[in-house]
Amino acid sequence: MLDVTPLTEGWTLRHDGAALPAAVPGCVHTDLLAAGVIPDPFLGRNETEVAWVGRRDWTYGTELPAPSRHEGHEGHEGHGEREGHERTDLVFDGLDTAAEILLDGRPLGSVRNMHRSYRFDVTGRSGPLSVRFTSAYTAAEAVRERLGERPNAYPEPFQYLRKMACSFGWDWGPTLVTAGIWRPVRLEHWSTARIAGVRPLVTVEDGVGRVELAVDVERTRAGAELAVEARVGGVRAGARIDGTSGTVVLRIPDAELWWPHGYGEQPLYEVELTLTDGRAPLDTWRRRIGFRTVELDRSADVHGTGFTLVVNGVRLFARGVNWIPDDVFPSRVTPGRYRDRLTRAAEAGVDLVRIWGGGIYESEDFYDVCDELGLMVWQDFPFACAAYPEEQPLRGEVEAEARENVVRLVPHASLVLWNGNNENLWGFRDWHWESRLGGDSWGEGYYLGLLPRIVAELDPTRPYTAGSPWSGSWDHHPNDPAHGTHHSWEVWNRRDYADYRLTVPRFVAEFGWQAPPAYATLRRALPGEALAPDSPGVLHHQKAEDGNGKLARGLEPHFALPEGDFDRWHYLTQLNQARAVAAGIEHWRSHWPVCAGTVVWQLNDCWPVTSWAALDGDGRAKPLYHELKRLYADRLLTLGERPEGLVLAAVNQSAAAWDATVTLRRMSVAGDVLAARELTVPAAARAVGVLRVPGELEPAGPKEFLVADAAAGTETLRAVHFPVPDREVAYPRPHFDVSVTPDAVTVTARTLVRDLLLQADRLDPDATADTGRVTLLPGEQVTIGVRGWKTPDAETARTALYCVEPAR
Repeated sequence: MLDVTPLTEGWTLRHDGAALPAAVPGCVHTDLLAAGVIPDPFLGRNETEVAWVGRRDWTYGTELPAPSRHEGHEGHEGHGEREGHERTDLVFDGLDTAAEILLDGRPLGSVRNMHRSYRFDVTGRSGPLSVRFTSAYTAAEAVRERLGERPNAYPEPFQYLRKMACSFGWDWGPTLVTAGIWRPVRLEHWSTARIAGVRPLVTVEDGVGRVELAVDVERTRAGAELAVEARVGGVRAGARIDGTSGTVVLRIPDAELWWPHGYGEQPLYEVELTLTDGRAPLDTWRRRIGFRTVELDRSADVHGTGFTLVVNGVRLFARGVNWIPDDVFPSRVTPGRYRDRLTRAAEAGVDLVRIWGGGIYESEDFYDVCDELGLMVWQDFPFACAAYPEEQPLRGEVEAEARENVVRLVPHASLVLWNGNNENLWGFRDWHWESRLGGDSWGEGYYLGLLPRIVAELDPTRPYTAGSPWSGSWDHHPNDPAHGTHHSWEVWNRRDYADYRLTVPRFVAEFGWQAPPAYATLRRALPGEALAPDSPGVLHHQKAEDGNGKLARGLEPHFALPEGDFDRWHYLTQLNQARAVAAGIEHWRSHWPVCAGTVVWQLNDCWPVTSWAALDGDGRAKPLYHELKRLYADRLLTLGERPEGLVLAAVNQSAAAWDATVTLRRMSVAGDVLAARELTVPAAARAVGVLRVPGELEPAGPKEFLVADAAAGTETLRAVHFPVPDREVAYPRPHFDVSVTPDAVTVTARTLVRDLLLQADRLDPDATADTGRVTLLPGEQVTIGVRGWKTPDAETARTALYCVEPAR
């Protein structure tokens, strides 16, 4: 039987003549940090102090243990004992990125792709093992010199090397160009044959699940008779292996369907496949699968070209978030950290996570959690914001990595879509690439040729789309909102978030608004700094071009800028982020089924930074995270302007009809009810009910607003509409009472209190609140659950409570 020896202990990193202890998996930066050689690059402006690390070559070393005396003796009969194995392989699951591997001073091979695994025959060999990494800059710049300059969105050579692009910095990430053994290393000892790969193609029809297992094997000798036996859900089947491949088919009657989060359960079936030589097992492969069908409806209609996910025959409005690597040093992301981030996404109503193309193919831990939680995964191939050469040495690497990772990820029920790239088709058309390229290759052959062929060959059970955004063909602009996927970045970069309401894209795959991280996150990242929007550390942890200028211009239509008051600036920019995303999602969800999904940029951060994330770099929730719970709930109540006037929309994504009984009150800012009506808005299952607000209820001027309340189960949903921006509203000075218990803060409003927010981390860095922004009418009360606050008292709680105030 195949035997595995982990090879993660005893590694060293050579630095200035010394051998430093090295963690494997890990990277140069984390090893130097652990040894005290470099400061924490996440703190202050230390990022610039460690830039030299990415420019150097580095060597990792360990000792490969001596083989047993029988190893390599062909024909040995023993099975399951290491000394009986004919072959030993050295397996690297991930090397970052360009490296030469030497054993006892002799080359084993060279590598140049972070996204692949590597296997070397070391049978009968031992001695010093070295992995010599060339600087990613050196390797990438050599390819650029050979193939020619090509445009990209950032002044770094990331597209010339198959490496996590955002290592080279992004508009939310630091420039920390890594090197190292970033995934596990092991020795595999085996005889006769081993399982080289298994592709379970899972389909279901009329309640019968079908699992077709395509098996590839590697042999030590050609003559041995081989067979495989597979088991799924109590059903068994077997097949012979002719040469190096074979196929086993199993049919599972009454297969339970796997459903996305919020639509049903997520039953998972274990698949076990054993390779034998007729006498004993040689190798075993185990994974979990789920039975479901996935389609992508891209039909043309009167509105353009659709983009609707259909799972088990049910058409979905995708409630999504974009995912970036959760740490710029991805070897630090543990299974527990994946589970925390993804569980919180599911708790916020998210049902789709897009793995963005400037990062990595994530570890099995990520996809396993998505399988369990019902989080659909949209997987980008790693291409982002650049023209990528299609010549060697890149083309062969692209094909090898795509083939390996498609096969690796096929078992996961959560994976529903392959996507060729992020923004490159758009970039070619709109970012002046075409003229600069002058006919040079730029990646189109990958996205419209190579990658769809690989997916069709290896994973025909899932849809593929060439890019995001992509209209489906060159017949339409790549980012045409009426066709396919759309990225909405004119809003934020140049326009106010109110402009989200001007269009109804078919599927919004990226949109978002920036805000600073939680106060406690800033305090930890910038120790000793007097915080201000333009203080040195705050500006260093703002990577977007003119990011703070855009924050200020985004506030200006709504609020007076709080000059010299950092705490007020911090609250208003975080509030503006939540409001901006709400404006988009409320509008687009109310136009289902024309719009079939929103994927917020972004869920997470890779370090402490001002960004578009809902969970900041320390994992703290911004107000946006709590807002997503409301926006992505099955039932949502919205008020919004349309060409026909002010409308009330009852969005119902649940499986049951909702006859929403809505109480509408036109009120004065002083708290008086000026007019009121109770209306019923019928919304069928997975549909939207829309009703024009009666004229007598429409508020006018700076002293009126409209409140809509409706019951949804045990909750009361609320929508609020002010006819003018906050800076023009005649708000009263907010007045409220505060009381506390060991695990809660209760606020009782004595006036209108708009967008009350408790920033719990100001009470204690470990404290968290379970509620985001809330608007209270006079006499109303809200109780906010608080955990991790060691010494609660009402006066301290009041210092962490913020709300909208009258314009000064």
